Amino acid sequence: MLKVLRSSSCLQQARFTTTTTSYSPNRIKLTSPFHGVLRSVLGFRNPKSVHRVFFCSDSSDKSASDTVVEDAESNAAAAIVPTAIKKPDDFLTVLALPLPHRPLFPGFYMPIYVKDPKLLAALVESRKRQAPYAGAFLVKDEPGSEPTSSDAEKNIYELKGKDLLNRLHEVGTLAQITSIQGDQVVLIGHRRLRITEMVSEDPLTVKVDHLKDSPYNKDDDVIKATSFEVITTLRDVLKTSSLWRDHVQTYNQHIGDFNYPRLADFGAAISGSNKLQCQQVLEELDVYKRLRLSLELLKKEMEIHKIQESIAKAIEEKISTEQRRYLLNEQFKAIKKELGLETDDKTALTDKFRDRIDPNKEKIPPHVLQVIEEELKKLQLLEASSSEFNVTRNYLDWLTALPWGNYSDENFDVLRAQQILDEDHYGLTDVKERILEFIAVGKLRGTSQGKIICLSGPPGVGKTSIGRSIARALNRNFYRFSVGGLSDVAEIKGHRRTYIGAMPGKMVQCLKSVGTANPLVLIDEIDKLGRGHAGDPASAMLELLDPEQNANFLDHYLDVPIDLSKVLFVCTANVVETIPGPLLDRMEIIPIAGYITDEKVHIARDYLEKNTRDACGVKPEQVDLTDAALLSLIENYCREAGVRNLQKQIEKIYRKIALHLVRHGAQNEPSESTQDATDSKEIEEAEVVETNVSAATHTPDLKDNEATEKVLVDEKNLADYVGKPVFHAERMYDQTPLGVVMGLAWTAMGGSTLYIETTQVEQGEGKGSLHLTGQLGDVMKESAQIAHTVARAILGVKDPDNLFFANSKVHLHVPAGATPKDGPSAGCTMITSLLSLAMNKQVKKDLAMTGEVTLTGRVLPIGGVKEKTIAARRSGVKTIIFPLANKRDFDELAPNVKEGLDVHFVDDYNQIFDLAFETEK
Repeated sequence: MLKVLRSSSCLQQARFTTTTTSYSPNRIKLTSPFHGVLRSVLGFRNPKSVHRVFFCSDSSDKSASDTVVEDAESNAAAAIVPTAIKKPDDFLTVLALPLPHRPLFPGFYMPIYVKDPKLLAALVESRKRQAPYAGAFLVKDEPGSEPTSSDAEKNIYELKGKDLLNRLHEVGTLAQITSIQGDQVVLIGHRRLRITEMVSEDPLTVKVDHLKDSPYNKDDDVIKATSFEVITTLRDVLKTSSLWRDHVQTYNQHIGDFNYPRLADFGAAISGSNKLQCQQVLEELDVYKRLRLSLELLKKEMEIHKIQESIAKAIEEKISTEQRRYLLNEQFKAIKKELGLETDDKTALTDKFRDRIDPNKEKIPPHVLQVIEEELKKLQLLEASSSEFNVTRNYLDWLTALPWGNYSDENFDVLRAQQILDEDHYGLTDVKERILEFIAVGKLRGTSQGKIICLSGPPGVGKTSIGRSIARALNRNFYRFSVGGLSDVAEIKGHRRTYIGAMPGKMVQCLKSVGTANPLVLIDEIDKLGRGHAGDPASAMLELLDPEQNANFLDHYLDVPIDLSKVLFVCTANVVETIPGPLLDRMEIIPIAGYITDEKVHIARDYLEKNTRDACGVKPEQVDLTDAALLSLIENYCREAGVRNLQKQIEKIYRKIALHLVRHGAQNEPSESTQDATDSKEIEEAEVVETNVSAATHTPDLKDNEATEKVLVDEKNLADYVGKPVFHAERMYDQTPLGVVMGLAWTAMGGSTLYIETTQVEQGEGKGSLHLTGQLGDVMKESAQIAHTVARAILGVKDPDNLFFANSKVHLHVPAGATPKDGPSAGCTMITSLLSLAMNKQVKKDLAMTGEVTLTGRVLPIGGVKEKTIAARRSGVKTIIFPLANKRDFDELAPNVKEGLDVHFVDDYNQIFDLAFETEK
C-alpha cells in the first residue's frame, strides 16, 4: 500500500517519487508534472505490477513519498469476472436495469434488488453465457409527485416496455454483474452508455452507444488547476471519514489509471449530492465541465460537513456545560449539608409548612390541624423522587396557605359606607339600602354573617362595578370570578387529588388569593351557567350559596370542611328566569332597572365625563359639553337601559376633542423646573418660532386667542363627533289611527313601547278569523287568540248589532317584524286594538297600556313596571294603564319617575274600555 502524506502545497508542486520493493530499477517516465502527481498519487498499472496510491488523513506521517507495490492479480480476479468470449465494447444490446436512487459511476460497486422475475432470470442467463453485462440507468422522478423511496421502487417495478423506457435517463453506465444472490445483484460500473432504441419490452432490452470523453488538452493550465483543487478538496473530504478512504482503495483497484475524467467521476460518486446532480456529472462528456461540476459537489459536501461539525460542537459544549453545572451544584449541596448550612428538601419543606401554621395555630380547626400533622409525617416517609411526594407537598401547600380564622376588620360605620357608595354610583337606591342594612345588623350583633345577594338587571347598569364599591364600603377584600359558560363541576368543587394536575375549586383559590376568610366574592353571569359531560355546575353551586350549608363547604381537593359562612356573595344576572329554581331560592334578588334620562344625565356629568376627561388628558377648561348636547346624546344615541354605550359615546367625543387640540397646538406639555438658563432660552425661542409658523398656517375658520382654545360641543355640532343619530322617535304616531294601540314591553335591554296594529283583510258572512304576523312567540300567539275571543264577547255586549268579528278576516301585526316577541302582557292592548277596528273608533291620545287578560276579562299582573314606565315617559305618554296588582310596584318607584304621569290601575277589562274609548272634551 502506498501512502502519500504531503500537504496541499506539496501536491501543487507535483514533487512525488515512486519506488517499488520488487522492481526498484524500473522508473516511470511522466509526460508532465501533473500526470506525475496523478499517476504517483492515485496509482498506475504495467504488465508486471500495479502501483496504487491512497489518500490518508494523517498528514503527520514521516515518509512523505514512500510507495509500496503489491501484486494485484488476485484482487482483480476476485472483483472482475473474466470475459473470455466478449469484451465490453462488443455489447451494443443490453438489458436495462432501473436505478431508483443514484446513478452508477464507472469503477464503483452498487448492489440493487431486482423484483421483476423475468429480468432477474435474464440476468442469470446472461451471466451463464459469459456475457455478464447490463445497462444501469437512473429513473426519472414522476412529474407532479413526491413519492417516498419505497413507493418509487414499487412504481418502477410495475412499469414495462415503453413506459419504463420513458422513465429512464438516456445516459447510463455499462455495468458488470459480479454476483447474484436471490434478488440482490451486485454491479460494477465500466463506461458510459446512451440508449438509442428499444429492442424488446419484457424484460426491457435496448440498443446503446458507448460514449467516450470529449478530447481535451492534458497540459491545459485551467484543467490542471481545477484538478489540483479537486485533489485538495478530496484530501479534505477523505479526512472526515474512513468510509471514503475505503472508496479510494476499491476504486483504484478496479478502475486502473486515475486520470482527469476518472478523478471527476470519483469526486461526484463519493459526494452526498442528490441523484439529478450526479446524473448531470455522468452525462457530461466535456472533461473540464465535468471537473467543475464534481468540484462544486465536493465543495458542498465540505460545507455540509462543516455545518455538521459546528452543530455537533455546539451540542457537545452545551451538554458538557450542563453536566459541569450539575456536578458543581451537587458538590455545593453536599458542602452546605456537611457544614450544617442547609437541610435536605423534606426537612426544609416541613419547616416551611410549620412556619405557616404556627402563628394561627389556635384559629385553625382541630380536624384541619390533625390532617396537616398526618400529612407532614407522611411527607417525611416518602422519597422525594416519588409521585406521591409531589401530591402530598402540593396538598400541604394548599392546606397551610388558606387563611384559617383570619378575618379582616369590617367597617360598621353606616355614614362612611353611604358616602363611599354614593361616590362610586348614582342611584341604585335599593342596592345601597340593602348594604347599609347589612352593616347595621352587623353593628348591633357585633359580628357579621355572610349573605347571598343577586343583582339582576340589563347590561350596563353597574351590577359588576357596584360589587367593588360594596367591598370598599365594608372594608373587605374583593374577589371576582365569572361562571358564564362554565360546564365543569370541578371548577366549583375542585378535582380529586388522584388526578394529574388536580387543583382546588374557585372558592379555595379565592381564599388563598385574598388572604382572609371573609371576603366579598362577586360571582358574575350566574344566569349563564352551562351544563356539560362534566356535570351540572348549577347544582354544585347549591352548597356554595346555601347559608345553612356553606359553613361546612367540602372541596374535593382539600377534603376538609371550610367555613364560608362569613363570606358575602354578590351574584349578577341579566335575567333571573334562566337561573334554576333551587339556586334562585337561596339568593336574595335585588332588581336593578334601567336608568331614566335624568339619571343618565347625572351619571354622565358626575362620573363618566370626569373619568373620560382624565383618561384622555383633557383639562376641564379646554372643553364645554353642554347639557343640551348631553341630553341629545342620551335620547338619540343611547336609549338602552344601561350606561355602557353612553360611556363609549362620551369617550368618542373626548378622543376627537383630544385630536383637535393636538392638531391645533393646544396640548399642555409639562415644564421642567430643573432646566438651566441656556435650555430655557432655547425653548422660549423655539416656542416663538412655532407660534409664528402656526399663526401663518392657521385656516381662517379657526378661532385663536392667546389663551387655550376651548372646544364647544353643543346639540348642533354633536353629529360631527358621534355621527348621525342612531335612534329616532319610538313613537310612530302622534294620534294612533283606527286599530292601532300603544303597548309597553320589557326586554333584557330595558323597557320599550310596542304598537299593536290590526286591519280588516276581507269581509263576508261567516269569514271571521284572525291572522298573526310579527315573529310572535307561542305565548303571545295564545294571548292574541284570547284577545280575539274576549273582544268578540265585549263587542257583543257593547254593540249587539255589530257582527264585525263574525264576518271579517282580521290581520294583527306587531312591528318590528325582525324582532322576536313573546309574553302574555300584551293581552289588553290586543283587545283594545281589535275593538278599535271593530267599532271604527280611535283610542285616547297619549295612552299606553300593559296587562295580561283572561278569557273572562280579568287583568292579571305583569313584570318590569319601572322599565315600562321609563319607556312610556321617553315616548311622551301621558296616560298609562297598569294591572291593579302592580300598584305596589309603581308606588315604590322614585318620584322623578312617576312625575307627570296619569296612571290608572284596573282589574277588569271593562275599566280599560271606558278609559281607552272615552270621548275627549
